[in-house]
Amino acid sequence: MEDKFCKFCGEKIPFDAIVCTKCGRQVEKLDGGKEGIVINNVANSSAAATAEVTTVSPASTGRKTVSKWTSFALCFFGGYLGLHKFYEGKTGMGVLYLCTFGLCGIGWIIDIFNILGKSDPYEV
Repeated sequence: MEDKFCKFCGEKIPFDAIVCTKCGRQVEKLDGGKEGIVINNVANSSAAATAEVTTVSPASTGRKTVSKWTSFALCFFGGYLGLHKFYEGKTGMGVLYLCTFGLCGIGWIIDIFNILGKSDPYEV
């Protein structure tokens, strides 16, 4: 069986290997050189594994981020008027809550518990 060398650490690896067996770095493209899946594994000499975290900002998803506690205060004190719905940018639901006094109080009570269960801040 033929061998080749990793272009990152110089270790001898099997010829058909795509990922280095020593350093864990990708040495060849997948699918015979076609673009597509990329493996981004990083091997450490320590026992603890690390991983890179990619965060997606709300601006890139087109979603609005709101404060949990501001939304909760608006819901608690003015939920029957739909103030928290207007704050979240849900104008249609805000008008519905305004016209029905928080869906006869039932929607208002449910929203209080729903908002408390969300993270701070949360996306709407």
